[in-house]
Amino acid sequence: MVGRIPIEDVTPAVSCGRHLAKAVVGEVVPVSATSYREGHDALGVNVVWQGPDGEPRPFTRLRAGEPGTDRWHGAIRPDATGRWTFAVEAWGDPYLTWWNAVTKKIDAGQGTEDLANDLAEGVEILRIAAAGVPPERRPELDAAGEALADKDRALFERVSPALGLRELLWDHPVREFVSRSATYGIWVDRKLANFSAWYEFFPRSEGAVIAADGAPVKHGTFATATERLPAVAAMGFDILYLPPVHPIGRVNRKGRNNALVAGPTDVGSPWAIGSAEGGHDTIHPELGTEEDFQTFIKAAAEVGLEVAMDLALQCAPDHPWVTAHPEWFTVRPDGQIAYAENPPKKYQDIYPINFDKDPAGIRAEVLRVVLHWVSLGVKIFRVDNPHTKPVNFWEWLIWQVKKVDPDVLFLAEAFTRPAMMHGLGKIGFTQSYTYFTWRTTAWEMRQYCEQLIEASDYMRPNFWPNTPDILHETLQHGGPPMFKLRAVLASMLTPSWGMYAGYELFEHLPRPGAEEYLDNEKFQLRPRDWSGAERAGRSLAPYLTRLNQIRRENPALHWLRNLRFHDVDNGALLCWSKRDPETGNTVLVICTFDSAHQQWGNTTLDMPALGFDWHERFTVRDQLTGATYDWGQHNAVLLDPYLEPAHIFTVHRQA
Repeated sequence: MVGRIPIEDVTPAVSCGRHLAKAVVGEVVPVSATSYREGHDALGVNVVWQGPDGEPRPFTRLRAGEPGTDRWHGAIRPDATGRWTFAVEAWGDPYLTWWNAVTKKIDAGQGTEDLANDLAEGVEILRIAAAGVPPERRPELDAAGEALADKDRALFERVSPALGLRELLWDHPVREFVSRSATYGIWVDRKLANFSAWYEFFPRSEGAVIAADGAPVKHGTFATATERLPAVAAMGFDILYLPPVHPIGRVNRKGRNNALVAGPTDVGSPWAIGSAEGGHDTIHPELGTEEDFQTFIKAAAEVGLEVAMDLALQCAPDHPWVTAHPEWFTVRPDGQIAYAENPPKKYQDIYPINFDKDPAGIRAEVLRVVLHWVSLGVKIFRVDNPHTKPVNFWEWLIWQVKKVDPDVLFLAEAFTRPAMMHGLGKIGFTQSYTYFTWRTTAWEMRQYCEQLIEASDYMRPNFWPNTPDILHETLQHGGPPMFKLRAVLASMLTPSWGMYAGYELFEHLPRPGAEEYLDNEKFQLRPRDWSGAERAGRSLAPYLTRLNQIRRENPALHWLRNLRFHDVDNGALLCWSKRDPETGNTVLVICTFDSAHQQWGNTTLDMPALGFDWHERFTVRDQLTGATYDWGQHNAVLLDPYLEPAHIFTVHRQA
């Protein structure tokens, strides 16, 4: 039902307020609404907001947007994790109505007699307003009221003190006919939920030894993997994601390169979870013990890394759940439990769980497992294929876990239909994998990022140029320049990005006929000579280190909503900027999508988006090369992918 004053289209509101919008501690959250009223009286709009503690936050007034739109805009800044709520209020502003009328009448040449009623009304408005201003400011209103009532003063002397109260009565207005919108929710996470750099490695490969034919000789452990942690941290990553670390099934185990039959020493896929040694609540015995895992987590924390754990809700045929709870699985007409399929792909080593068979029992067990790892110090979960499980299950699980620990974060690994990916974001997933890998032209990337900005109230994208499952053909054939430019795009376009180990070594050989790696680490140990590659100058690690350093040093890169694209007359180039309104920090990037040829382009910059008027000049400093240039709206750019595939500029006002 419409209130005395209509309030419409409040944002942020996810699915009409059915789900919580997202923010992080310290984030400036835009709040908007459409509101209007009859006649010509002034309208005021404010947001009422409170934190998880239930305490109301300061009065925050919204300002009118473009004339004629009746759209009002403001912002709030949550300062604690948890569930925040807000509503928008609209009301008549008698002081501002009076101010507008008096100034227009005086401008039209009307005198004291014409304004007699207005002067009397002003006295009454100031009397009412005095009760709402801070006590130390009340004398100003009393004096202004006395001046309005003093018939011995000239008109200008009577009205000037009252007209000068506009700023004070903006912050402490007189409000009448107050109407309120519905109440909306915002879930506020810790900052790592929005700004993070992820690195993925298989601990079983770190410190492993293989024979000349690839057969495993020595299995890596948490202890040997600990030796890799300082190098990962030195590159500027802050989240270390581990594939499943649980026992691996032996029944139908896959061999190297996804062979249907495993050899006697093949290690199998970590995603085929469960064996006689245990299931989802157990550590693979060759990696170490639960205590070793906790020691690994502590060692990571000491160098500034937080460990993310894989949550893959599926089972190997010899998982304990298969015996204890056969009702949790789908049985085919031949009496056999159905293994996983994504036609034409077959995963004979994995049994999917049927979440419609004993939902209560499955939910209770999964919650127990997740909270077990939370109790051991895991606060981030990368969720494998969440789009293959019921959405309402995830909504239930995520919020049950957050009741116990609101700092726990969930990354959705769902490369699927847009509606499902967006739906998972709406119901609570903290971050989402994206289609970044398959956006290979400047036009496609710009269009996709603009779509992500529109969804930023509920879906936080995380850009990955590679994963163990995905080796795109651009990396297969693009050479080292392609690895550089894709890293620039991933790290500079979005606040969160990630990469899978081996990217810094330019690993690019595919399994024939597949978009994945030859000798895939999913099915075998893959130790790497990290130090040897760096000594030989065959490592991208220094470049990645610089990218992450640039991200940390520039607060403009910590957000998604501030992403703005600029025009450039070459379709092989993409130009964008990010500006932090508080600090004025501005980053401007021009990146090529061509890894083989030089590309020239001419920019047409949106100058206000950079904080300048259209005619102004400014200085840009390249954060990759140190070079500086004098720029304006129109600039010529040359990018050579064999030198630098991108300019990453910080923008500076000239003296």
